[in-house]
Amino acid sequence: MNIYPAITTGNNSNWRDKFREIDYLRIEEVAVFPTLLEKSDRKNLYQLIKESSIKKIPIVHLRTDMDIEELDFFAKKYDTQIFNTHSSKEFPISEKWLRDYRELISIENTHDTPFEESELNKYGGICLDFSHLENSRILETERYNKEVEIISKFKIRCNHISAIKEDFSFIDAEKRKLRYDSHDLGNHTELDYLKNYPVNYFSDFCAMELSNNLIEQIEAIAYINSFMENRDSFIKTMIE
Repeated sequence: MNIYPAITTGNNSNWRDKFREIDYLRIEEVAVFPTLLEKSDRKNLYQLIKESSIKKIPIVHLRTDMDIEELDFFAKKYDTQIFNTHSSKEFPISEKWLRDYRELISIENTHDTPFEESELNKYGGICLDFSHLENSRILETERYNKEVEIISKFKIRCNHISAIKEDFSFIDAEKRKLRYDSHDLGNHTELDYLKNYPVNYFSDFCAMELSNNLIEQIEAIAYINSFMENRDSFIKTMIE
């Protein structure tokens, strides 16, 4: 299991500031989430990437208006192994992407669109967002059970890791729903829910999907690795 800090572009993410951290810490591998950036801002993002210490970008979250040249930029220059996107029911999936990158594209479980077998069969596998799944476990038992059944049938190619708040994070006013999942990590205990998921749910490509700065993300990764290593050691002891 590999967990990567990420450049996210959501509210409070301060994505430009993260490049100062990247250069200061000499970070060479990150995940990238350009999902809230219009094309002009994405050009600025790509230029900052080229000027930085970054050498590899294993995971990239696609945005529906991205040109094939943008995927080429990541795959050919930064050895991107996984592209993830939302269901085509939520956002169109470009046919141009599929020509060269179908097997690298994984479908993510989101609030609006749970996994569907018919769609997953068309792509490289699952992008399992743990916090979205946990939110379903807490609030939508039927949906959660169905998703767990589907997860058992497909390869988990990558993961997103965010926080789960002890009390609900906010109310989605448009959909009138509670939400426990959050991209703002307040303390490490908001990651403890991960302990309840089986080891085989964790892929080799896990990305922190947090607005937190990179130092805080790296500290969170260390926290996750510590309890995952302890769990692995316990399982190994039980087998022996």
